[in-house]
Amino acid sequence: MVARMLMLYVLGSLLFQVWSSTELHEVESLPQTLHLWRNQGKGVIRVKRDWIIPPIRVLENSKQVPEDLVQIKSDKIFTSEVIYKLEGPGVDQEPKNLFEIDDKTGVIRSKKPLDREKYNSFTLKAFALSPSGERLENPTTIEIVVLDQNDNRPAFTQSQFIGTVAEFSVPGTSVMSVSATDADDPKTENAFLSYSILGQESIPANAVNKTMFGINNKTGAIYTRDVGLDREAVKSFQLKLQVADMGGMGLTSEGMAIIHVTDINNHAPQFSPASYSMIAEENRKDYEIGRVNVTDRDDRGTGNWEARFTISNDPDGNFAISTEAETNQGILTVVKPLDFEALEEYVLILKVENLNPLSSKAPNLPVSTATVVVTVVNQNEAPHFREDPIHIVVPESVAPQTLLKSNIAFDPDNSDLRYEIIRDPERWLDINRDTGDISAKRTFNMRSPHVKNNVYNAVVKVTDAGGVSTTARVTITLRETNDFPPQLFPLIGSVCKDASRTGSGLVLSALDEDFPPHAAPYTFQMPDDLSVNWTVIQVNDTHAVLHPLVELEAGDYVVAVFVSDSGSPVLSSYAQVNVTVCLCDSFGDCKSEAGAVHGSSMGISFIAIIIIMASIALLLLMLFVAVAVTACGRRHHVKKETGLLVGESEDDVRDNVFNYDEQGGGEEDENAFNIDLLWNPHDAPSTPGSCYPVSGVPRGRQPLRKDAPHNLPSPTYPRRPPADPTDIEDYINDGLEAADNDPNVPPYDTALIYDYEGEGSLAGSLSTISSSSSDGDQDYDYLNDWGPRFQKLANMYDPR
Repeated sequence: MVARMLMLYVLGSLLFQVWSSTELHEVESLPQTLHLWRNQGKGVIRVKRDWIIPPIRVLENSKQVPEDLVQIKSDKIFTSEVIYKLEGPGVDQEPKNLFEIDDKTGVIRSKKPLDREKYNSFTLKAFALSPSGERLENPTTIEIVVLDQNDNRPAFTQSQFIGTVAEFSVPGTSVMSVSATDADDPKTENAFLSYSILGQESIPANAVNKTMFGINNKTGAIYTRDVGLDREAVKSFQLKLQVADMGGMGLTSEGMAIIHVTDINNHAPQFSPASYSMIAEENRKDYEIGRVNVTDRDDRGTGNWEARFTISNDPDGNFAISTEAETNQGILTVVKPLDFEALEEYVLILKVENLNPLSSKAPNLPVSTATVVVTVVNQNEAPHFREDPIHIVVPESVAPQTLLKSNIAFDPDNSDLRYEIIRDPERWLDINRDTGDISAKRTFNMRSPHVKNNVYNAVVKVTDAGGVSTTARVTITLRETNDFPPQLFPLIGSVCKDASRTGSGLVLSALDEDFPPHAAPYTFQMPDDLSVNWTVIQVNDTHAVLHPLVELEAGDYVVAVFVSDSGSPVLSSYAQVNVTVCLCDSFGDCKSEAGAVHGSSMGISFIAIIIIMASIALLLLMLFVAVAVTACGRRHHVKKETGLLVGESEDDVRDNVFNYDEQGGGEEDENAFNIDLLWNPHDAPSTPGSCYPVSGVPRGRQPLRKDAPHNLPSPTYPRRPPADPTDIEDYINDGLEAADNDPNVPPYDTALIYDYEGEGSLAGSLSTISSSSSDGDQDYDYLNDWGPRFQKLANMYDPR
């Protein structure tokens, strides 16, 4: 076989050399001179057609450089010599300086060795020019093709290929594919690749001696060649690969492939050991009581190895079993409390399987099982209430010692029980210490603050002989009973004398301490003997009007009224209403003093009137004291020239003017301007610190107006007194205009500003002013109609 392959290799080499020599001979045997341009005929020169020049083939990596490739020549007749030029990639374009042309002879030669892997061909343009640079011929295209040599080794695309194959795979199972590349011309044998496996190693070493894998020499696909792949025996294989060009006869490279043998579930899990004994406490749940062990030869940590446990005889679901991920053990737990009195021992049958289904190549064995005996340990159980909370429904008026609830608890261990009440805020309940019977100690009350939404809550406790106790809440729902009659109010009031005509009366209402449905609507009635003069008219469910049927004399009356509730049974109450019949004003209030004092609760009492009047008197007293203190505190200044007491300005001399029957400014006019210094300043007293002048009238600063915003500038009033009394009118008009334009005071109807009018007055005494009519002409009889106080005044002015 080897000799045959060697002979083929030699023959192939000889053929290649013959082909190469023939090809080179053909290149050398080409005409040294190519007449690229031809003339046809004589006279006018016309180009009939150009030559089609075949590509010029040049072998890459040639060491004979420079090397003549071809010579071009024009067959036209010229009177002077021809200059040849060459252009294109490899000449004057990148890559430059690979080819050149002799401008006189037209010989094209290569200047450097060529690399086909970089440039596999060149397209050049040849020109024939006159010495003056004139183009003599059309340019001719020259194609240079670089011939490939096997100068590149093939290379694997990866330094290491990794694949997997399942254990017990049959021969011919595809495992993986490898690939390689070659930079040589793929159209030649130089890039024709062939794959092979040079060696095989198993992990662990020497676990398998057979050749387990093969490779397709053309595609690089690796496949299984033999049986016996066992994951438990061998984990993986390492293959040494080779790739060669020229169909396996050329250059070579080596690579590596690692193939892992994957696990299949061909081993079922087995219990080890197959029987267990465990102990469980009663009345506990959600705790571990023991573990069971299994073995599995499959790959650890995979679904082929992981175990899944089931319990085949636990109908009540008291137990559960789970898998511990690290050890693959089964963890047995109690999920429901066990009862020692019901069953003292449990026998459980466990089964185990893998998470993944078992492979068909696994041995046909039954599912592994294990027996677990669970012994229940008796514990002192707490007593149990038969219901929690304990519901009791009872009327609120239940009689004491009435049995409310019995047989409320039991003990699983049949122990003696002891009962007690640990919370009963109203102390309404009683419980039998031995039997647990709950009874009423006294009558319940719905109005208790511990009753919410008709429910009263208590707490009882039961304890067994071992001291274990349990508590339960007692909820007592109280049913409302009619325990209280309604009460009428008000029991005193007033009615107008003309109420029988106007339809008015005394409004009555009722209140009941019971809750619905034992309260409203109420029924109002009167005894038959009183229904002649009085009647009661129902207004709504809770109100009625006591109304006189006839007009009664003013005075006090006692009227009996019955009021009943809507309870079962109906409860009623009798009430006497003190009614005062009186004359009423337009507002419906009694005019008499007795009606004001003894009226309804809505009026003002006599004591309240006394308090109001005393408060008014005290307020007036405090106001008078404040005015007196203010007047005493006024500051005065002494004129430097005369030393007399004057106001702040020698021109502002004022006194108080009290205006009566004035309708201009309202209540604020009480703060009139002070014009007490309207007299001649020379008449002022000489005592500098006195609070009052000789006349006894208090003087001082002009008081501030309380009804004006003191935030705007006031106009300047005239202060100099007129020299001539005839100018007083103009003087007063100027003051009026200034007062009208003052922004700090309200617009009063009358100007309240007065000033000094001089030392004398041209007018006579007021007593000398004659009236147009005398008192005798007046009729004062109308004063007699004003009351006894004005009768004396009428007699004084009308002596008739």
